[in-house]
Amino acid sequence: MKITSVETIPVTLPVGKFADGLDKVGAVNHPSKVYQGRSANHRYAPGHRPDIVLSNVIVKIHTDGGVTGIGEAACDNEEPVWSVKNMIDTYMTPKLIGEDPLDYEFLIDLVSFDAPRAATRFATSGIDLALHDLVGKALGVPVYTLLGGYRREKVLASIEVPKNTPEVQLAHCREYFEQGVRGFKLKVGSNPYLDAESVIRLWEAMGPEISLRVDANCNYTVKEAKVFCRIVEESDAELEVLEQPVAKLDLDGMRQVREWTSIPVEADESAFSLPMVYKLLQTGSVDLINTKCAKALGIKGVREWATVAKAADTNIVIGTEWGAGTKVAAKLHCGAAIANADPVVEFTEIMIHELLLAKPLELKDGYLDVPTNPGLGLELDEGKVEEFRSKIE
Repeated sequence: MKITSVETIPVTLPVGKFADGLDKVGAVNHPSKVYQGRSANHRYAPGHRPDIVLSNVIVKIHTDGGVTGIGEAACDNEEPVWSVKNMIDTYMTPKLIGEDPLDYEFLIDLVSFDAPRAATRFATSGIDLALHDLVGKALGVPVYTLLGGYRREKVLASIEVPKNTPEVQLAHCREYFEQGVRGFKLKVGSNPYLDAESVIRLWEAMGPEISLRVDANCNYTVKEAKVFCRIVEESDAELEVLEQPVAKLDLDGMRQVREWTSIPVEADESAFSLPMVYKLLQTGSVDLINTKCAKALGIKGVREWATVAKAADTNIVIGTEWGAGTKVAAKLHCGAAIANADPVVEFTEIMIHELLLAKPLELKDGYLDVPTNPGLGLELDEGKVEEFRSKIE
């Protein structure tokens, strides 16, 4: 069996809103006590902000054996959709034509460019997912079998809740709870006192029924992070994780926070490459590593990050990354098969926009079942793919 062509389809997915009209993505910071003037980041007049959209590139790898592998690559401001598509079409595809897809790990390495800096991480991850799907289908096994076999039949889904006041965050969590969500990751990082209040109020409202985590997205100082941790620890709230409390490259600050608190500290922005994962663990800066197919160069990369973490007796968290459908499947397989993967996996994308799947996903008491069909096991709806196809000028 040989690869005959690689097809790339850019899609754009509009982000939904909560019942109160607020975007399901996008922070609302707590107001400062002192007037700061208009923010330099304020580009839109009040009430005139355009709808938020997320872009992906669907990747299809076709073979002369009639088997097609389907994956997807996320996009952002650093690797915009035109860049990801062009990288796959112009640079990666010629390297894959005529190759045997069963050599998939070699092929993933072959198309990777500047992997230590993850310069083409999104494009590579799209090829990686499609190859894993293709090989699984060709062999008649789910992707988790390629990863050594599943250890879990289902995983608890955690959903991010944007920054806002304690009242609004609680209302948004209630809305998600009514839709079956039992795992919450509150976005924090603007005011440690009000952020701690959000955590405490949510725990008081839902308590042991939920998994509760927070993400500061690099926005605390070390002192602010300590204040937040102290308030939460003095309450009855069971906070499972504090993600990325301080700046991306402030490894010493991360270590200080970790040594200060009993709340497990997780690196996300700081963990942007395999060498950085090693450095974070070597310096004792964190308790957990946030992995994503996009930033780790795909499923193969997530497994490699997990192996390095396991050597340091550390778990990984499979984190939120925007996906149209096959990315969700990839995370389910990783969460099911990787030994030191945290049992809570982030799936914010299933709640914020429509997925391009032929069969809707179903939350069962907060859990998602792991697909058992060959390959990634979740099929795309081609009609939806065409509906959300975007044009690149």
